[in-house]
Amino acid sequence: MADSAGSGAGTAQAALDAVQRYPREAIAIGRRVLAAGHPDADERSTAERAIGLALREINDLPGALRHLRRAVRAADSPRVLALARMSLGYVLANAGRTGAALRAVTLALPRLTGADAGRARMQRGVVLHYRGRFDEAVRDYGIAVEVARREGDLLLEARARNNRGLLNAHRGTGRDADDDLSRSAAIFSQLGLDLAAADARWNIGIAAGQRGDVAGALRDFAIVDEEYRRLSVPRPALLLDRFELLLSVPLVDEAVEVATTAVSELRRRGMASDLAEALLARARAALLAGDLDTAATAAASARARFRRQGRRIWAAFARHVELRAEFARGNRSAALLTAMVRTAGQLDATGWPSPALTTRIEAARLAEALGRPARAAGLLAVAARAHRRGTAPHRAQGWYALALRRRLDGDLRGAARALRRGLAVLDGHRASLGATELRAHSGTYGHELAAEGLDIAVRAGTPAQVLAWAERWRANALRMRAVQPPQDPELAAALAELRMVSTALEDALLAGHPVHTLRRSQGRLEQRIRELARGVGGAARDGLVAPPSVRALAAALGDAVLLELVTHGPRLRAVLVRGGRTSLHDLGPLDEALGRARRHRFGLRRLVTTGDSASARAGVEFAATALDRQLFDPVRRLLGDRPLVIVPIGALHAVAWSGLPTCSGRPVTVAPSATVWLRATARIVPTGPPVLVAGPRLPAAETEVRQLGAALPGARHLTGGDATADAVTDALNATALAHVAAHGTFRADNPLFSTLELADGPLTAYELERLTHPPGCVVLSACDSGLSGVRPGDEVMGFTAVLLALGARTLIATVLPVPADLTTALMLDLHRRMRAGAAPAVALADAQRAFAAGGAAAHATAAAFVCFGAG
Repeated sequence: MADSAGSGAGTAQAALDAVQRYPREAIAIGRRVLAAGHPDADERSTAERAIGLALREINDLPGALRHLRRAVRAADSPRVLALARMSLGYVLANAGRTGAALRAVTLALPRLTGADAGRARMQRGVVLHYRGRFDEAVRDYGIAVEVARREGDLLLEARARNNRGLLNAHRGTGRDADDDLSRSAAIFSQLGLDLAAADARWNIGIAAGQRGDVAGALRDFAIVDEEYRRLSVPRPALLLDRFELLLSVPLVDEAVEVATTAVSELRRRGMASDLAEALLARARAALLAGDLDTAATAAASARARFRRQGRRIWAAFARHVELRAEFARGNRSAALLTAMVRTAGQLDATGWPSPALTTRIEAARLAEALGRPARAAGLLAVAARAHRRGTAPHRAQGWYALALRRRLDGDLRGAARALRRGLAVLDGHRASLGATELRAHSGTYGHELAAEGLDIAVRAGTPAQVLAWAERWRANALRMRAVQPPQDPELAAALAELRMVSTALEDALLAGHPVHTLRRSQGRLEQRIRELARGVGGAARDGLVAPPSVRALAAALGDAVLLELVTHGPRLRAVLVRGGRTSLHDLGPLDEALGRARRHRFGLRRLVTTGDSASARAGVEFAATALDRQLFDPVRRLLGDRPLVIVPIGALHAVAWSGLPTCSGRPVTVAPSATVWLRATARIVPTGPPVLVAGPRLPAAETEVRQLGAALPGARHLTGGDATADAVTDALNATALAHVAAHGTFRADNPLFSTLELADGPLTAYELERLTHPPGCVVLSACDSGLSGVRPGDEVMGFTAVLLALGARTLIATVLPVPADLTTALMLDLHRRMRAGAAPAVALADAQRAFAAGGAAAHATAAAFVCFGAG
């Protein structure tokens, strides 16, 4: 929102005119007016006002208030006094003192006419906007626009349209918002007000995010952020807009980081109004991250601030977060139910339907837990109306409420239909996000719906339905091919610069030189790349793929068995597909499986990295046996000696499967979902010649490539300085087989920044999205190259996800560190077997069985490799 300019005398007016173009220059001009001679009272007031408004532009609110109060005291004429009061009211609203702000602007109104009156009307709209009196604010903005057009005041029209457009964007009136904001940005540009034009374009991004165009909003924010950097004007309050967008995906970790930064910055600058909103943002992010103590504390602090500022609507929003944190903590009291129902009503009445909906659904669940089914049914009936309108997550929540209502009535089929409709809405939302990373994180929204459907199917004892519900939510980002971002030259340039900076950082670390500046540059580039890659819009080119039927799976499996693991509350269950029939099995406590998997992985890693010992061997054998019994004893009779396709839950994606007795020597293929596996099996392998790549600082890599070249005649070799990121990416296109021997690094914080080290620096998973004709089979012999980051919905992120999403049929990679000498021998045997015609999963199993006979370290090295995709 923007304040309005007025008129003064001489150079003081020049200072006022420069406020939004060049705020620091405006301050300098105003100070020269005050320091030169004896300016009259009104000129002094105008100069003080210009300085105050310019200080507000650079976020120095205490300084702004000090100078604006001087402007009020110095004014002589009624008009100049009213203008000073008007500006003081604007900054008081920014500082959270909305009551005082409204009084100041109201005092100014009767003294003003013409364009000045229009500015005052707009300014009162700003204060009413802060206080949550949205209808009154829109009315005042509208009057300001009418006055501006009548008086021919383009600046006033632009400011009033900007404020009205922003408010309407938040209220969900998208078309009106876009018209106002676009017109505002155009007028500001016409007037040469670059900063104001940037603010209006930022608000266009907010409007895009509000209507669900996340990619468009991210793109707008990235462009405008560069403009703010060019103008050297900080905008800490805009962190809150970025937070809203991150939370809408949701990118929870980044949202937590942005909210924390916003709290710190706004507190430091004394921006009380925005600080209260930042505290609420921190509470919301913490709630989604499961940090319930922080959520409750920050929400309570925000609520207290909102109440002091007279912002009752915002206080209700903060109360909503407090109550949800209490519910998540396990509070099931009647008092909590009463508070939740009351808060939901307050939020509905003041135009915040989404938090009202969430609170009402949780209140219904609480009422059911308290033995009040009629109360629960009434709450759900109101909540279910949301399925008709709003953003995709909002409508999906409405379908969820309808499903809960139908289940409460005993209508399980109707409940399942509603849940499927809700997930279909989210599928459409996911398809619109474009970027792989955004789609992967969006799985959070389907959790409640899929879990409810899965629970219905498990309790009914229908394995085919359990499989269908698991597939509806699992790895959905891989059900569609992402829009490719790297055609953007700015993104390509940023990725190239990141390679250079990362290489320089690695060299500095090895040489013991300071790296603070390089780390800061690396972080800045990574943020820029994330923004550019996320700003890719458009729906998936391949469309949505429905979960596969059992018949389709059986036809593709042949003699193989598919075992899909699912989480059901605290239990781990499995659906087994064999010979066209399905069965459902209880595999025991989930926590026990996860603990055994961690111990098995730790033991194998110890064998590889610290060497063979009796205690290490015993530890690995014990963990492997315990995990194997839990996962496979309930299904062992049905497995026989058949090939196995495993669809693990996210937390078990890093298991070294061939290190388990049941899987040892058996062809095992791992896939993020049965849908992804079936799709991969249908892909045609391209016919391009093999590609062999050796990365730097890994002497065994060139030896490995040279020896593989003898076994693979006609292969293209990329070694030494030829193994650049661009050359490798180009060579991977349309090759039947690619083998990359290079240092690898897995990034748990952002798996798409996981890297393979090449001659000119690291190749990230982001860059593989440039592939237009993906390879048939890729073998990555680098350490940890098969690891994936896992997001809600068992969405996997990393090299595996990117290659499978692009269309690669099979990927063989490691989930553990591996020694170079042992790896080379294993890889040679693997490629010889594939060259002889064995399928990748069969070749890997046979090579692992032969190799594991060489001792404990050889066993651990062999177990580290996993076959992903079609097998």
